[in-house]
Amino acid sequence: MNYRHAFHAGNFADVFKHALLSVLLRHLKTKDKPFFVLDSHAGLGLYDLSDERSLRTGEWRDGIARLLARSDAPDALAPYLAAVRGFNEGEGLRWYPGSPRLIRNFLRGQDRLAAVEMHPEDARLLSDEFAGDPAVRIHTMDGYNALKSLLPPPERRGLVLVDPPFEEADEFAQLARGLKEAHRRWATGIYMLWYPIKNRDAVAAFRAEAASLAIPRTMAAELRLEADTPNRLIGCGIILVNPPWTFEAEAAAILDFLVKVLGRSAGASRRIEWLVPEEGATPRAARQ
Repeated sequence: MNYRHAFHAGNFADVFKHALLSVLLRHLKTKDKPFFVLDSHAGLGLYDLSDERSLRTGEWRDGIARLLARSDAPDALAPYLAAVRGFNEGEGLRWYPGSPRLIRNFLRGQDRLAAVEMHPEDARLLSDEFAGDPAVRIHTMDGYNALKSLLPPPERRGLVLVDPPFEEADEFAQLARGLKEAHRRWATGIYMLWYPIKNRDAVAAFRAEAASLAIPRTMAAELRLEADTPNRLIGCGIILVNPPWTFEAEAAAILDFLVKVLGRSAGASRRIEWLVPEEGATPRAARQ
C-alpha cells in the first residue's frame, strides 16, 4: 500500500501497457453487445505531470513525451495517442490518463467499468473523479479479492486488467493464482496481466507457471529497453488470454516502434510468444 503511481505516470511501462490496452478496448467496441472491464489495481484516474511528484522523477519525459513528439507512429498506436491528446487540448502535455480514465474513454453507453483500488486516499480521489458516472463503480478492496467477488459479470464480453504494484515478494505467484481463479469463473473474458522485467529467473518462472495453467490462447508480450542487467528494471511484459485475432500483428507494430523510440541501448528488444496456443494449434513465436 506504499506504492504511489504519481511518481511514475506516463513512463515507459505506462506507455507499453496502455498502448496495448487501447488496442484491446478498441476491439471490444467493434461489436454492439455491451462489455465489462475490471481494473483490479486502478490507481488514480488522471495524473498531473506538473505535480511535484511527477517532476521529481521526470519519468514521463522518457515515456509518453517521446511518443507525442513523433509523427511516424504506426496506426495501431493511434487510439492510445488520440486518447492522451484528448486530455491535453491546449495545454501541451500536462495530464496523463491512468488506466481507469483511459478505459472510461473507450466505453459506450452500454458498457461498464469496475475500478478497484485498495489505497484509501487514492480510492477516495477516484470516487470523487467518477462521482455521478453511471458507467463506473469504484470498489475499495484488495484487487485479487475483486477477481473473486466481481467475476463473473452479467456481460459475456469484457476485459480484466491486473496491474499490481509489485510490492509483495510473492506477487508473481499471486498473479498466477489470480488468473487461474478468475478464468475459472469467467472463461470468455480477455485477461491482461502486467509484470516488470527485473529478475530474469523470476520472469521465466512466471511465464512457465502461466503456461502450466493450460488456458488456451495465452500469449506473452514483452518490451526490453536494454540488455539484461541484474536487479535493474529494464522492461516489462504482459500475459494475455483470449486476445483478438489481429492483436499479434498490431502489438508487433507497436512494440517495434517502442523499441526504436524508447530503447536505451542496442540491446533493446521485444518479444511476442504464444505460451499456450488455441487447442489444436501449433505454438509460434515472433521475436526481435
